[in-house]
Amino acid sequence: MATSTIAMRETRAAVWKVALPVFLAGVFLVYVVGMAQTAPIHNAAHDTRHSLSFPCH
Repeated sequence: MATSTIAMRETRAAVWKVALPVFLAGVFLVYVVGMAQTAPIHNAAHDTRHSLSFPCH
């Protein structure tokens, strides 16, 4: 029983080590790049933001 609990904690830690950077990269792309005033950078994220129902104007 204890071995199973330890293995589960290690698995969750491994998932978080991957999930957190991916989540932060997604937030960066959706909010920071989408709100950029430079037209080419803004337009690169524009359609994705609207398809996900995030306003950008």
